[in-house]
Amino acid sequence: MRTTPLPGDNFPFDHAYIALDDSGVTAICGDPDQVFPLASVTKPMAAWAILIAVAQGQLSLEAPAGPEGSTIAHLLAHASGVGPDPTVPIGRVGAKRIYTNYGYDLLADAFEREVGVSAQAWMEERLFAPLGMATAQMRGSIAKDARGSADDVAKFAAELLSPTLLPSELVERATTPFMPGLSGIVPGYGRHADCQWGLGLEIRDHKSPHWTGSDFSPETFGHFGQSGSFVFVDPAVRKAGVFVGAQPFGEIHQANWPALTNAMRAL
Repeated sequence: MRTTPLPGDNFPFDHAYIALDDSGVTAICGDPDQVFPLASVTKPMAAWAILIAVAQGQLSLEAPAGPEGSTIAHLLAHASGVGPDPTVPIGRVGAKRIYTNYGYDLLADAFEREVGVSAQAWMEERLFAPLGMATAQMRGSIAKDARGSADDVAKFAAELLSPTLLPSELVERATTPFMPGLSGIVPGYGRHADCQWGLGLEIRDHKSPHWTGSDFSPETFGHFGQSGSFVFVDPAVRKAGVFVGAQPFGEIHQANWPALTNAMRAL
């Protein structure tokens, strides 16, 4: 297992990252137990937890949620028409991909109404605990307020790579584009005519520029957060990786993540 910095590791602040494959961890740099804010890496965790409720028959992806005509699935995939926050007018359901934290807050409201427990408590009990994410905490919005260590996020990445909590049909739905062909914006990387997204997971497709490197397959899925965090899985090579750090996402991440993720994938 590699413990020395990888190419692209040019970050002059506290950070940690872990690469893994089907055999386990292939590289680890930084303190894997230091806790950082995860920002929007919270979203795929929330989505996976919600899908656990679907698998258990407590919730339907087709249940109405958000604006009229929208469902749980629309909210998970940023296709409900809801704007970034309550002050922004909504569009038509399924008309375009509007990346939105507010949509996930509506999702949490719908989840509690349908399941009878808060989405935050459900995430901790049905996702964090079973995966052994010992320092992860979910306090606040399921769009952006989880905290955890690189080790916690790596355990989630291992679950994405080889799922144990969801049946294969739900994994396929989560990692397959929902309503492909919708235009939309990836924050920090601009508009894409076909901004592919699964259920809580961004799908790389042929987006350019992108936070993962040019070596990644179109089937790659994951998410990054404005706290300077990411989780990715490239199913074509059965590789995954995570990053957390002390500085919010900015130019230094844009400049170095593609090389770093390529190096993680190559291990």
